[in-house]
Amino acid sequence: PYSSGTTGLPKGVMLTHYNLVANVVQTDRVERLTEKEVMIGILPFYHIYGMVCLMSGALRVGATIVTMPRFDLEQFLSLIEKHKVTMGYIVPPIVLALAKHPAVENYDLSTLKDVLSGAAPLPEPVARACAERNNLSVRQGYGLTETSPVTHFNPRDHEIKLTSVGPAAPSTRYRVIDVSTGKDVSPGELGEIWIEGPQVMKGYLNNPDATQAMIDEDGWLHTGDIGHADEDGYLYVVDRVKELIKYKGMQVAPAELEAVVQSHPAVADAAVIPSPDIEAGEVPKAFVVVKPEMSVSANEIMSHVAERVAPHKKVRRVEFINEIPKVPSGKILR
Repeated sequence: PYSSGTTGLPKGVMLTHYNLVANVVQTDRVERLTEKEVMIGILPFYHIYGMVCLMSGALRVGATIVTMPRFDLEQFLSLIEKHKVTMGYIVPPIVLALAKHPAVENYDLSTLKDVLSGAAPLPEPVARACAERNNLSVRQGYGLTETSPVTHFNPRDHEIKLTSVGPAAPSTRYRVIDVSTGKDVSPGELGEIWIEGPQVMKGYLNNPDATQAMIDEDGWLHTGDIGHADEDGYLYVVDRVKELIKYKGMQVAPAELEAVVQSHPAVADAAVIPSPDIEAGEVPKAFVVVKPEMSVSANEIMSHVAERVAPHKKVRRVEFINEIPKVPSGKILR
């Protein structure tokens, strides 16, 4: 498969048969799906998330997949009701729809008991709202195309930490590294996430330089993602290194601000990017989609954020648009 290319040109990722089978087994050891599971198939099967977690996971145990050619919310809800779907591997925009969209009230989703969100960070308020509104379990997972993809996820039968992507998958090791020193950080401290395990790719196709930059001589894959671990070994992903906003020398995570903007009652969706600024270098700029029949001003959005974050994290520019551009996996095209 190819990497999503949201932070640069897509690269061919060389995954071996061993990588893929190992990751299916790693996932199954924790998910423990059965043939009785009915899963909603909205992920593209050509994308590593849909290919391994959804398609291969279901085929391994003989579960049912209700497929959709493309995502449409009304059809998605209708299929869950009609086929009595029990679980789904989904992405944050769908969790957001389940949490906020009025159409959800028109369908019986009582058989849906478990969803796992991946491909992009999921704001805690959105996860909680989805879980409470629909009486279901909302879990997060983490991975990359380069790791086949799963490295972490919250187990179905353990404590779920809504803001965490969970502990490491079986036979997977991870580290959180201070990139300035190359040393491991303490629990709670931010650093770059490194991964080692049987699911780590062979390398990038015809690109030895990129491979060497991604995987060190000891076999650790440097993800480029920023996060921290807690005392229980659960991982928390903050954002990608390349997407951090550099405001007056201080780093600001777009995903954190997106969660705050999305918590405004008039906001349907949002994305935050760095905007060039002569004095600050970069400032956070929010692109906002407003809910139908509601209104909100740019100043109201900025005030809403300012009341909830540190001064250097304030959103300083706002633009209203009709839709946030995203790749099929749900990642924002910044």
